[in-house]
Amino acid sequence: MTTTEGGARALLIDITRCIGCRSCVAACKEIHGFPGDPFEAADLSANAYTVIQQKGELYVRRLCMHCVHPSCASVCPVGALRKSPEGPVTYDAGRCLGCRYCMVACPFGVPRYQWDRPVPAVAKCDMCAGRQAEGKPPACVEACGAEAVLSGTRDELLAEARRRMAQAPGAYFAHVYGETEAGGTSVLFLSPVPFASLGFPQGLGEAPLPDLTRQALEKVPGIVTLGGAVLLGLWWINRRRTEVALAEAAEARGARREKHREEEEEVPYA
Repeated sequence: MTTTEGGARALLIDITRCIGCRSCVAACKEIHGFPGDPFEAADLSANAYTVIQQKGELYVRRLCMHCVHPSCASVCPVGALRKSPEGPVTYDAGRCLGCRYCMVACPFGVPRYQWDRPVPAVAKCDMCAGRQAEGKPPACVEACGAEAVLSGTRDELLAEARRRMAQAPGAYFAHVYGETEAGGTSVLFLSPVPFASLGFPQGLGEAPLPDLTRQALEKVPGIVTLGGAVLLGLWWINRRRTEVALAEAAEARGARREKHREEEEEVPYA
């Protein structure tokens, strides 16, 4: 399935409706098999792709914004991150070389790194791309009893956001966050107060951030090419080391089992 930007899948989060129950956080943890109490997750982590942060009397959800033109994907030298035509920004750990450029490039500070794992990877929400491919809503949408988050196409959700603001102008700050920020995002927010007061990044402009980085990178093509080649080489070396280590460990286990079997055969029967 291919879609246009406006027809790509998106989320609309209405902060006025969120009651802070963390059902979305619990559902996300359950579907990914992550441990931990959803009420204890204060910030995004390798085991928390979405969290609820309390700002005064309001509850603000954090997760990957799934930018229309994601800077994380634009700086990834091996294409581990990509913007799918369906909307979600997905991640392929098998391609990742661990450079963590995506963490630096993201204007929303979303990607996390699995520092506690022998073979770490980048961790972030993928908007339940697998579920959506099967015609199911994201787990967080299905779990939200307050209907604080909706799933649909980006065009549909922008229209719904404008409808809500028109019907209750005093209940909403007159802006849909994510409509234009950094070229637009696939996660949109409505709020009763200015987004700056809730900690949302400001001053991102309306131009897609990859356009700005591309202009800078075009001035140093040799450095970029060489850097990419070096990183790819390091990734191959690290991957090969891991494969060798696993093979040696398997060989050692086999030798121990063989030795144990031989010792058992040498024991005389009573």
